[in-house]
Amino acid sequence: MPPIPPPTSSGFTTTTPVPLFWARQGTPDAPPILVLHGGPGASHDYLLPQMLGLDSAAEGGRDLLFYDQRGGGRSRHDDDRAAIGWQDQVADVGRVIAEFGLGDACIVGYSWGGLLALLYALEARRGNGPVPSRLILIDPAPLSRQYRDSFEAEFAARQASREVKQLRDELAASGLRERDPDAYRQRLFELSVAGYFADPARARDLTPFRVTGRVQQSIWASLGEYDLVPELSQVQVPTVVVHGRQDPIPLASSEAGARALNAELIVLEDCGHVPYVEQPAALFSALAPFL
Repeated sequence: MPPIPPPTSSGFTTTTPVPLFWARQGTPDAPPILVLHGGPGASHDYLLPQMLGLDSAAEGGRDLLFYDQRGGGRSRHDDDRAAIGWQDQVADVGRVIAEFGLGDACIVGYSWGGLLALLYALEARRGNGPVPSRLILIDPAPLSRQYRDSFEAEFAARQASREVKQLRDELAASGLRERDPDAYRQRLFELSVAGYFADPARARDLTPFRVTGRVQQSIWASLGEYDLVPELSQVQVPTVVVHGRQDPIPLASSEAGARALNAELIVLEDCGHVPYVEQPAALFSALAPFL
């Protein structure tokens, strides 16, 4: 697993209802980018170190601000037993932007973070926070409940596939569990997300993460039978959408979103849901002009 460089600075927010852990990476004093991780209920760590390619892809570098969204990672708290909804996550985005003086900064959203970025942009257009200067959506989460149902069925089928079963059998027969328990747990984690990859065998060198299940469930429940696509024309922010051709999230979701946003859609070939691991050179070279 590639080493994760230490952040240039880190700490906890002071203006959010609960303290949220944040970390800055990249080039200090360069133009800022707010990076929203996936989940929901996860943490930012698993995007590293590969997502630091956003810094090197941009001329002059970028100051990358990551934070663990409420209820996940180092932003878990005792009162997380209360339901956390999408409105809480959107309000937190606005507070983080205000606390760090990001103004109309660029927002990069990956997976659930892409959906969160769109939810925030819609609220900002209604006067609830500064409108971002641009959006970069990397394999955004399904933009409607229907697309989400399709994704869940496809991901379950991939995890039950012959290819993933063979990889699990190879791990069980390897003796790694007895030889190196830490390496075994690492590989077990990688196989638990192998269905996200165009080729399950490429699910390697990943930074492990945990998802807080109750937070994930409460946020998706708060969205109900959602469909963001009809509202997206209101966003009116320069946007680029990136989607792996073999992502279990339907390409049709990102196609519909890009049309509604009047955004550029970049489809990465031989790539699933994790382009920063599967096709990093193609991803960051495609984003460089937009950055």
